[in-house]
Amino acid sequence: MRNIHFIAIGGAIMHQLALALQRQGYNVTGSDDEINDPAKTNLQKAGLLPEKMGWWPEKITPTEGPRPDAIVLGMHAKGNNPELLAAQAAGIPIYSFPQYVYEVSKNKKRVVVAGSHGKTTITSMIMHILKHEGVEFDYLVGARVAGFDQSVQLTDAPIIVLEGDEYPASVIEKRPKIFFYHPHISVLSGIAWDHINVFPTYDIYFNQFEQYLQGMDRSARLFYNSEDPEVVRVVSGSATGLNATPYATPPFHYDNGVAVMDTAHGPVSVSVFGRHNLQNMQAAISVCMELGIAEQNCYAAIASFTGAARRLEKVKAEPNLLVYRDFAHAPSKLKATLNAVREAYPNHELIACFELHTFSSLNAQFLSEYAHSLDAADTAMVYFSHHALQLKGLPELDKAVVNEHFGRQDLVVIDEKAQLEAKVNELIANCPRPAFLLLMSSGTFDGIDWNTVSSHKNI
Repeated sequence: MRNIHFIAIGGAIMHQLALALQRQGYNVTGSDDEINDPAKTNLQKAGLLPEKMGWWPEKITPTEGPRPDAIVLGMHAKGNNPELLAAQAAGIPIYSFPQYVYEVSKNKKRVVVAGSHGKTTITSMIMHILKHEGVEFDYLVGARVAGFDQSVQLTDAPIIVLEGDEYPASVIEKRPKIFFYHPHISVLSGIAWDHINVFPTYDIYFNQFEQYLQGMDRSARLFYNSEDPEVVRVVSGSATGLNATPYATPPFHYDNGVAVMDTAHGPVSVSVFGRHNLQNMQAAISVCMELGIAEQNCYAAIASFTGAARRLEKVKAEPNLLVYRDFAHAPSKLKATLNAVREAYPNHELIACFELHTFSSLNAQFLSEYAHSLDAADTAMVYFSHHALQLKGLPELDKAVVNEHFGRQDLVVIDEKAQLEAKVNELIANCPRPAFLLLMSSGTFDGIDWNTVSSHKNI
């Protein structure tokens, strides 16, 4: 299968997989009806950007040149996609991207990081340790990671590290992506209801992880978060026969805002903070030790890990102001991120700003799940845009309803970009002590440039 055509090539992971296959010598083509940066620029540089946007069945059955040996189908493509219909009629093999990744990694040792939260961070930490130790490996991760030029790499390496996702694989294969990777080693980091557009009840969502564990080969090794009651519940019920080992937050302390792990080999200062990140670190170290790296070497490597993009990522630092952004969007993620900042920076005024951006968070049915998720902040704001509601086909949200569901009387709810910018600047200007602005969203707050916020006073 040397000629591969991507339907919906502009996706964040889809285009990275296309680039990875091109680097391996495959003849790659693709289509999409809309491609934005960074995918647009990346594809253009590689000569893979489609000449015209849209769907072109003639790419599937060309009159000249080779026809595709296989199709990789992205989640963005609908069931009536003209290229998909043409491929089905022509009998060309069709794969979702996780199915295709498995096809090209059948002979590798597969490490899969699964769970509702922490996946990107744990995957990034494993990658960092392996690279530090000179281990050859391939990978697929959902964010930009320092020290790596791309988020998908496919070579002849004997190991592949995969960030697993419980979202459906494609319009014709609606089972979760994690079902297709068949891991030799897996991590289960946490379970908290998400993706209500696909999993309308918590029980349905929970069942996906039951099926995942039940579908794993009984010789596989599982590392699971023993501090998450729902993970413990699913492991006790569905991991019978698996080689399952718990992990937990390791002993640590803070030294002037720096997290220091208290290990048997002595103190290890790390560049990330928060109990959830130390817990993620323990999961990554467990996996790397299973891959043959000595514990002491794991600690030496992880000390230089600076984090994945938008995972408690520093935006700017001034004497009286710290600004960080985080991908947190589910209730459990908000709580973990806020608690991490509160513990590491107890003397700062914590200003939390959360954007409702995902289908779940913008859905009134799900909002009650956010009750008290922002309580750890000194000042809490929730922002949403009416444009985002329109794009997702959701009804309008009432600011009073949002306020009620978060269960915090002093919550500030804002639905206009300019008003949000003005409010944040006002809060920082009048802050009685050094401020920590924490921005939490899977979106961009409608493109606000947070580098412009500043504290110009001396406290």
